[in-house]
Amino acid sequence: MKRSYLVIFIIALVLFVDQALKFYIKTHFCYNQDLAILGQDWARLHFVENEGMAFGITFGWEYGKLLLSLFRILMVAGLIWYIRLLLRADAPTGFIYSVGLITAGALGNIIDSAFYGLIFTDSPYHDCIPAQLVAFGEGYGTFLHGKVVDMLYFPITWMHAPDWLPWIGGDEFLFFSPIFNIADASITCGVLSILLFQRRFFSEGLSHHPEGDIEPVVDPEEAVVAESSEEAMSSGDSTDSGDSEEKTAGGDIPENGPDTEQPEEKNP
Repeated sequence: MKRSYLVIFIIALVLFVDQALKFYIKTHFCYNQDLAILGQDWARLHFVENEGMAFGITFGWEYGKLLLSLFRILMVAGLIWYIRLLLRADAPTGFIYSVGLITAGALGNIIDSAFYGLIFTDSPYHDCIPAQLVAFGEGYGTFLHGKVVDMLYFPITWMHAPDWLPWIGGDEFLFFSPIFNIADASITCGVLSILLFQRRFFSEGLSHHPEGDIEPVVDPEEAVVAESSEEAMSSGDSTDSGDSEEKTAGGDIPENGPDTEQPEEKNP
């Protein structure tokens, strides 16, 4: 299967799982409802919504939400263009898939921001009323002003900061406290894969080429100098060979050599 099809499959799979879980949580959970995953206290489904970036980061500015949504759209367009360049350049497969995961995650959150305000009713903070799927345009918000659905929560353990640490010394904090979604996890996995395995990615990419097929990169100025030097050397060699031929032909043989007839001396 072509790598382009595999990248499309990865993006589609992430989007399907992300949106399916978000639809289920949005229409079946009350806001702040919490449910243990397989009975584990450290792995939970906890429904919240945010108007900002990944892991609940928000902007307090009035037009922050709109700018964030536009930025996401531009970023996804750039990532799709970049993936096409990577495929044409025969870039390392692992690197292409990592960029595909980042693209899929960004697309998943764009769908929430762009359309959820148009197709869902609001999820109230205080009343346990799950949201309803409504006709397009009759939801709680407008285009590009929807809220991102988050639900994955892993409060693994409480930790105590040593007293000698500045600012947080002696405090108790929860590890891991952010609530996120599949799209956020996809972005994080893609970024971490690039950071952790970039040397392996590019070493594998170079190993695809047989030895001797990769031409060294030469500075154009150095190439001109080298070419001029070669021409000078070749012209010098030809001149030297010509001179030696002339000398051999008679330039180095004295006029009165052994084979030259000497004029007879006449006595007065």
